[in-house]
Amino acid sequence: MSGLLVAGTTSDAGKSIVTTGLCRALARRGVRVAPFKAQNMSNNSMVTRDGAEIGRAQWTQALAARAEPEAAMNPVLLKPGSDQRSHVVVLGQPAGEVSSRDFVDGRRHLARAAYDAWDDLSTRYEVVVAEGAGSPAEINLRASDYVNMGLARHAGLPTVVVGDIDRGGVFAAFFGTLALLSREDQALVAGFVVNKFRGDRSLLAPGLDALRRLSGREVYGVLPWHPDLWLDSEDALDLEGRRSPVDGARTVAVVRMPRISNFTDLDALGLEPELDVRFVSTPQGIDDADLVVLPGTRATIADLAWMRARGLDRAVLDHAASGRPVLGICGGHQMLGRMIADPDGVEGPAGAVVEGLGLLDLTTEFGAEKVLRRHDPAGYEIHHGRVSGESRRGAVQGTMVHGLLEDDAHRAAYLIEALGITSTACFPAARERRLDLLGDLVEEHLDVDALLDLARSGAPAGLPFVPPGAP
Repeated sequence: MSGLLVAGTTSDAGKSIVTTGLCRALARRGVRVAPFKAQNMSNNSMVTRDGAEIGRAQWTQALAARAEPEAAMNPVLLKPGSDQRSHVVVLGQPAGEVSSRDFVDGRRHLARAAYDAWDDLSTRYEVVVAEGAGSPAEINLRASDYVNMGLARHAGLPTVVVGDIDRGGVFAAFFGTLALLSREDQALVAGFVVNKFRGDRSLLAPGLDALRRLSGREVYGVLPWHPDLWLDSEDALDLEGRRSPVDGARTVAVVRMPRISNFTDLDALGLEPELDVRFVSTPQGIDDADLVVLPGTRATIADLAWMRARGLDRAVLDHAASGRPVLGICGGHQMLGRMIADPDGVEGPAGAVVEGLGLLDLTTEFGAEKVLRRHDPAGYEIHHGRVSGESRRGAVQGTMVHGLLEDDAHRAAYLIEALGITSTACFPAARERRLDLLGDLVEEHLDVDALLDLARSGAPAGLPFVPPGAP
């Protein structure tokens, strides 16, 4: 059994980037490699070929590894529905909810499922590259952790810590992360990777040398910042980074709802040179839009109320009344209808019934059973809401299928009809170019040979303890 844990000093430090890049680099070398994330908290998900739901990031990492995505690669997926509660998916299937109050006791069975999935996956692949979550030094949560050092201890995984130097304070973050781990956890931390470096590498050398001396650990490389390096994301942290305005481009306004989900549906539109895709949260962001998109959401009724409170509903209605196109996807599709009912309290209080925007003659009723379905040649469904009625009226259209715009033929037909523009992008080729670019950067700037040896041999013996350790 060979494996490696990629941890991070913070959320969004670059764990997904490093994990994905390593998967592609090792796959190029003929290594049978698989990604793994014990627990992912994200509303961006994907349906595997056999009908299991996993985090979108792990699905992308599997593509990088040239492996078939499967539930064992992301055994626990938490989908936030509010600030206090998350819908739970275990091995690809719905498994109730967990609240912040039962964060410890309510997660013990999840840890068991995650460890079992790791044990299974590691017997079927030569190397498994595991991605951590948040920071391994969340000392208030260490007792119940099974995705960072808890997993590392379970499987004896050597660990590298990734830090985002673009944020500043990366050396303090590296050293502080290590110094807040217990002696046993520190024994598995083999070194560090710097992410998003800009400028002259020689200016970084004194800091790297000091980090090696103070920690007694290796620095396995420095990944540069790259403008084209963005992948299917886990959460909404990097939405602003998806804006790439082009002079004279037609504007696509995507309503950025509080519980937005599967916003990767819009990635393909972002590749079109004649489109400027913007994520907006005010009516003014819709005023000059050529196309308005209501994306998926984990909380349709609550996010519809949020839209009304901000006047976004009226802005969408005015946009549609002017004859300009509106596209609703999954939860956004449901909002376009006349009525949304939640008799069993799937999303909120049982018995809730609210009016939709009334742009389509359709109704939605939530049911306890989740629909998980793949479509060919592209698209997938993930929803509790059952929709009945029309899906199109004039320039207003809706669909319950995520990922349709990733199909070049479907996207081309929609754009010529809705906006009168010709598609020039190939989404599958663009995704593969991104993965290859990431593989190239990892090969050039990280010591892949040393990381592969680390995965196969384990953490070096005799790594020094850095005080004070976990309190």
